[in-house]
Amino acid sequence: MSFFRGSIRRLAVSAPTLVLALPLLAFTGLSAQAKEYRIGLITPPPHQWTKAAQDVADTLKTRSEDRITLSVFPSGQLGSEAEMMRQLQSGALDFAFLTLGEFANRDDKYGIFLAPYIAKNTEQARKLLSGPTAQKLLASVSKLGLVGFGYGMAGLREIATRDTVTDSKDLSGKKIRTVPFKPELDFWVKLGAAPTPMPLPALYDAFANGQIDGMQIDFEGTWNSKYYDHAGTIIHSDHMMFPLIAVGSARNWASIDPADQTMIRETISARLDSLIGSYGAIDADYLAKLKGTDVPVLSVDRSFFGTAIDDWYTEWRERAPLLKELEAEAALLD
Repeated sequence: MSFFRGSIRRLAVSAPTLVLALPLLAFTGLSAQAKEYRIGLITPPPHQWTKAAQDVADTLKTRSEDRITLSVFPSGQLGSEAEMMRQLQSGALDFAFLTLGEFANRDDKYGIFLAPYIAKNTEQARKLLSGPTAQKLLASVSKLGLVGFGYGMAGLREIATRDTVTDSKDLSGKKIRTVPFKPELDFWVKLGAAPTPMPLPALYDAFANGQIDGMQIDFEGTWNSKYYDHAGTIIHSDHMMFPLIAVGSARNWASIDPADQTMIRETISARLDSLIGSYGAIDADYLAKLKGTDVPVLSVDRSFFGTAIDDWYTEWRERAPLLKELEAEAALLD
């Protein structure tokens, strides 16, 4: 009997403690489910790509009721795109918004989106980046240890030069800053210029001190970074689109709960689509601002570039046969 009386006394003492502990255990379980992720990109905080990444972070925080935290690292804080690619592959980084440079330099077919005048405007670019050829390439990032979520883009490519330009011959021999994409470099070589890859953070000083003679850029960057301060001509060409590709670490993605995977994928995809859709108005707004400066704006079309564009297509149809499929899609657009 004494044994049972002792057991009852122990239960009586333990019961209140057990009741108090249950909420604490539940809270600890919820806390354990909280997830922290990181996303890297090279654009500065004012850029639309960085704003889009922050919007994704804010939306995930809201949708998950503060359970998912996505920290945004802009301006190449986590390294160059090549370095971020390696971090994604190793699992040291969770997500990134990258240009297509590192992809095109590994596989020529990713360079087809840099085809000159493949899209006449941002709406055509939007359709191509959601089309079957683009989706085929998005799925192929799995071969690089990545997960693909979709495409965005910056504004169509324009040109800013230090000197006055009236003809493409004025660009001959000029050092034009580019990103290190093989298809983009090849475009400028065929034009007779000297493409000069350079990190974005170094661009303003290089343009100001004459280290480069010009740059391939969008209107947004030209205005926000005040490159026009040292420009002699802004060439309104719309000659190339400039996509981003949103990717994640396949290694890390495999450990994420399927419901969270769906939430993350839906959030990134929706925000990227709205990003592309916004650039028509964004480009028009920044163009109007630039026309309000003292720098002359020269509007040109495909003919400005002479034979360089046809020469580019001749070579890249052979280097990346998938380009022909993208051209076929483009031919059906309005």
